[in-house]
Amino acid sequence: MTDARDRLVTAAKRYRRTEAAHEEARREVQEALVAALEAGVGPTEVQRLSGLTGAYIRKLARERGVPPAPPGPKSSARVHGDQSTA
Repeated sequence: MTDARDRLVTAAKRYRRTEAAHEEARREVQEALVAALEAGVGPTEVQRLSGLTGAYIRKLARERGVPPAPPGPKSSARVHGDQSTA
């Protein structure tokens, strides 16, 4: 049983050591996500680039005061010559 306790103690210590780095990385990705939205990168592209869910991106955007994307065709459809409306 000592091996199981030792393993648990070691794992818990490692977790506590890496927790601060994880939180810092989370803040960094949140800041980059908000900056991308504010720079005009669409939520769908932010989702694709970050791997985060659309729900999380919308939640974070609302918390940070980023206005929602306007309704209607997105700029990427115009830029890429989307012909679905033709």
